[in-house]
Amino acid sequence: MGKMLSGPWRKPVQMLQEQTYSGGKSLHDDGLAERLGFAAGPIEGPTHFSQFVPLLETLWGQDWFERGCFSAHFQTMVFEGESVRAHVEQVSETRALCRAEKEDGTPVLLASATLGPDHGETLLEARRAKLRPSGELVILADMKTGMTGTEGELAHMHPDQHMGDLYPFSLSDKLEAITEPHTYYSQAANGWGAPIVPLEMVSVLGNYTGMSNWPVKRPSIGLFADLEIRMIYGPLLVGQTYKLTREIIALSQSRRAENYWVRTRFFDESGKTLKAEMMLNHGVLKASYPDYPAHLLPE
Repeated sequence: MGKMLSGPWRKPVQMLQEQTYSGGKSLHDDGLAERLGFAAGPIEGPTHFSQFVPLLETLWGQDWFERGCFSAHFQTMVFEGESVRAHVEQVSETRALCRAEKEDGTPVLLASATLGPDHGETLLEARRAKLRPSGELVILADMKTGMTGTEGELAHMHPDQHMGDLYPFSLSDKLEAITEPHTYYSQAANGWGAPIVPLEMVSVLGNYTGMSNWPVKRPSIGLFADLEIRMIYGPLLVGQTYKLTREIIALSQSRRAENYWVRTRFFDESGKTLKAEMMLNHGVLKASYPDYPAHLLPE
């Protein structure tokens, strides 16, 4: 083992400038991001997942699309115009360590990639196991571990379907800008019967109808801190309808953010066959909430 693979330098595109979140602008708006102390509106973290797909397909072929898991911790924001490169180190027949970096060596993300059904402990499972008690929460005061989402929630993604206020573009728009095009994203192949939803778009499908329905105090601004996409009986297909379930699996906080961890499960439309899972650590910036107690804010 120990096979090392590296992709080319790519400049991902920021496609969330027009995103609105609970009726207001999001962190991806340049003006709002600057007011919160960031250089500009960052590129959405899952955008970088696409750069790993050709490398992981080289390791595991079609199996990667059907039962692969990508478990990522986002380390540094990337802004439009910056270049990013992906690296993969295979450490066993079914596991690889992944990282992405900027041209100056700044780390962008760290991830584990695994091939199921036995994934072992993923990067995010290890991170969640080390969480400390959340302590007193303000923005997430009404959130409880074990909360579940709306029953019977259905989601689908058609090529030209506008994906809503959170994702103000379509799959077709994304495929014009994606860093790593693939015939699987636009053509039926390998017996799947339809094009597949790109890895970076699984979170779009999963959050299309429900990311902002939790009792989070507003106005407040959030960002993705960690994201895991796991195929169980994949891939997810364009044009197919999926029944979703959601559960709050952890609450935590850091110096700058309060965090809620959500597990979303994608079942077929009948609700009988589990196709994929997503684990998202959503961080809500304390400084973005106007009523946050001043003595609790970071200096």
